[in-house]
Amino acid sequence: MIKGWYMDKVSLTWIMVVCNLVIHTLMAQQEVQIVKVSQHVYEVLGGRGARGGAIVTDQGIALIDTKMDKASMDQALERIRAISDRPIRYLINTHSDADHTSGNRFMPAGVIVIAHQNCRKELFLPGRDGRPTLWSDPNMASFAPSITFSDRMDIYLGTTKVELWYLGVGHTTGDTVVYLPADRTAFIGDQVFVGRVPLIHAYKGGDSHQQVQTLQRMLAALPDAERFLSGHAEPIGRAGIEGYIEQMKARHAKVKMLQQQGQSLEQVKAAFPAEETSLVEIIWNECKKYYKQDTGP
Repeated sequence: MIKGWYMDKVSLTWIMVVCNLVIHTLMAQQEVQIVKVSQHVYEVLGGRGARGGAIVTDQGIALIDTKMDKASMDQALERIRAISDRPIRYLINTHSDADHTSGNRFMPAGVIVIAHQNCRKELFLPGRDGRPTLWSDPNMASFAPSITFSDRMDIYLGTTKVELWYLGVGHTTGDTVVYLPADRTAFIGDQVFVGRVPLIHAYKGGDSHQQVQTLQRMLAALPDAERFLSGHAEPIGRAGIEGYIEQMKARHAKVKMLQQQGQSLEQVKAAFPAEETSLVEIIWNECKKYYKQDTGP
């Protein structure tokens, strides 16, 4: 009886330890930090959701993307208020993914939400599994972008110019590059992944072949850009973008070669690291479309 009581006590102790670890881990995940990158640019890290940003000037603030829940957004807004009491004038959604847009509903009243026209359309489409998303709720419509653009748009925070660029299909069909010439810094959403497998949302019209061309156009359009801030990686320079492009082109060439040798999809997947199989299948389908008649993307 004593032995059984002792074992139960030990088990309960371990359960409490594990629960505390889980709680501390979740709390750590929810901690939002604001990190200064350049004169006007800050990254908004942590919380539930992707890395976002803030452009802070004496005449107002523009936020880049939002977190996923109220707790994370409350922290983000609190941290931003700690560095500036200027009003948040704009929110720019770089694309339609939930980890970049769900927190739109927790923004202060009066903030103008801007995105590419395809981003707004994608918000209201079914998810990857075909089921309705958060944006299917009619009450969410007022938190969607109210201003959209097709190719280029500029906004101003006083005299500070913020350029919005649409350079083509990539991660989705509605990816915006937000460029601050004064700081030579660009926010690029999920167009580049570093240290993890790239993510292409084919179900939203994303395309890895077109992404390569889009990133090449970005480097050409922004010759003075020095820093590129993405949703899931540390800031990188131009060499980092070029390296990403070359890695993706190497995947394309390998899949194309194996496909033309007559290998099956499963055989081609086996020629890549296991974690890349989903991306390889997307590239496989693109290659079938583009190289059947050697038309290219």
